[in-house]
Amino acid sequence: MKLRRDFEFNIYNPSESSTSKRVTCNNDFCTHRSRCLGAFSNCPYTVSYVSAKTSTSGILVQDVLHLTSKGSSAGVVEATVTFGCGQVQSGSFLDIAAPNGLLGLGMERTSVPSTLSREGLTADSFSMCFGSDGVGRINFGDKGSPDQEETPFNLNPSHPTYNITVTRVRVGTTLIDADITALFDSGTSFTYLVNPIYTRISESFHSQARDSRRQPDSRIPFEYCYNMSPDANASLIPSMTLTVKGGNHFAVYDPIIVISTQVINIYKSPDMQVISILTCAENFMTGYRIVFDRERLMLGWKKFNCYDVEEYSKVPVEPLTVPPSDVGGAGSHNNLTTEEDDEETRQEGTDNLDTSIASSSHQCVIITSATKQVILLLLLLHLW
Repeated sequence: MKLRRDFEFNIYNPSESSTSKRVTCNNDFCTHRSRCLGAFSNCPYTVSYVSAKTSTSGILVQDVLHLTSKGSSAGVVEATVTFGCGQVQSGSFLDIAAPNGLLGLGMERTSVPSTLSREGLTADSFSMCFGSDGVGRINFGDKGSPDQEETPFNLNPSHPTYNITVTRVRVGTTLIDADITALFDSGTSFTYLVNPIYTRISESFHSQARDSRRQPDSRIPFEYCYNMSPDANASLIPSMTLTVKGGNHFAVYDPIIVISTQVINIYKSPDMQVISILTCAENFMTGYRIVFDRERLMLGWKKFNCYDVEEYSKVPVEPLTVPPSDVGGAGSHNNLTTEEDDEETRQEGTDNLDTSIASSSHQCVIITSATKQVILLLLLLHLW
């Protein structure tokens, strides 16, 4: 399988892995039992996405995730994860979406962070850090630092997600009062807004931008595009800051993307019949270590050098408790479910993705090239 820039990916094949096990229909994590032929038949999954005509179906399998540790006790950390092995794809999955799979990071007990925590390998917390060039780092077990900014998650027990409350948005010199539920979703490349907040923010942004606005282009799904002069090092655009519940501020360092000489801003959510929801994507998180503390139910952030492995060796990683492992492994089709974080899954960083994993006594760090690693198809980046 090849992607642009001639990146080559290996397809995960259960028959070629000595540790792969198929999840049967009598497993606790099989939620589509009504479609099973029998108790010991393969557990099926089917997931449909908000993206037009995009879906995936196949069977659930379990395999061992191998992590190389870094720290005082170097070694190998292994965890059994459950994921979907896709057999039939449609829509964006046939083109640009998730060519190297989707990693499950949600709050459900089936996600990778939940698995590592349940097995006593990490604290129930993790961080993500995106550099300006698209290279990123995941650090499982990272609980952040005392000097980071924080705000609580808005937890819905029936459908827990990483969402917070935004009370105000500053665009340049303009203050916009709002009561917005903001979903932090690293599986989405571009930040989504719905009306009326989209109109208020985008019009304020446009009124203060000094670059000339580009004429509409049917090939580009963005309303506000600007032309940069050929010799410009940066676009002349207003700053943007979110004020969150509790009063802390989240400065957006990278609200735009640049395509050739075109500057593109925020994407208006299509066909979303919801009010005052903001999906904060990778471009809004760039330049921060974003901490998803599931023990304290807090989102933390701090400006950070995402490339500095040594800085990560200083963060606390020990779990508060070590819960017993569940029988039957970890994972379910929930790890495959998302709303909008598929079709624009990060491709800019797939050529060199840094990943850090932390254990209870040391940090486990993996630095891999996605062009060489065997991929686990359809592991979900489930933040919705």
